[in-house]
Amino acid sequence: MEVFECIRSRRSIRKYKDKQVPWDDIVTIMQSGKYAPSAGNLQNWKFIVVKDDGKRKAIAEASLQQWWMEQAPIHIAVIGDPEKSEKFYGARGRRLYMIQGVAAAIENMLLTAHSLGLGTCWVGAFDEDEIRRLLSLPEQVDVHAIITIGYADETPETPPKYRIEHMMFFEKWWGRIESPKTHLGWWSVANEKMVRDGAKLVKKTGNKLKEKVKKKVSEYQKKK
Repeated sequence: MEVFECIRSRRSIRKYKDKQVPWDDIVTIMQSGKYAPSAGNLQNWKFIVVKDDGKRKAIAEASLQQWWMEQAPIHIAVIGDPEKSEKFYGARGRRLYMIQGVAAAIENMLLTAHSLGLGTCWVGAFDEDEIRRLLSLPEQVDVHAIITIGYADETPETPPKYRIEHMMFFEKWWGRIESPKTHLGWWSVANEKMVRDGAKLVKKTGNKLKEKVKKKVSEYQKKK
């Protein structure tokens, strides 16, 4: 799957089929998290895979009773070690760099799962103390997210997104340009792909039409 298409088409899935996920896919998903960037290449995160039915039910309960989570055959708890970031980068490391690195790892995992034909959901609402107890976590680490993984049993619609010109400035905050020559509100990688595909289709159709005309002309000449 093309990278941009993977990003564009990924959805948060909250309904799952009763089907197990291959272990190789789970490892691949965690490997993708491992390759995320981190300040100083500290890679100060850990992944806890939860497959046990009872524990997944308890996690759903601790996640503000989001019972749909039970349907997902795999939960991965993403744990961060802020002390390691603070040791090298002080308060900024704990408050910012740690969170940035873990978030990058999670997004890598979500996109990889989607590319493998799996559905996921990034869950951030939970009782951290209860999750800590369920997973026997030490006090110095933080729970950043629970990722549910499984085969999707729903196809959520594309949520509305702002146009890109509403999100970007030039040179400074609220910096605008008078006449965007690139038509940013309309243009995107997806639209560019559509134009390329359309051009290929036109060319293909034109070639078929030429062949058809040649054939008709040939048949006509033989009849004369």
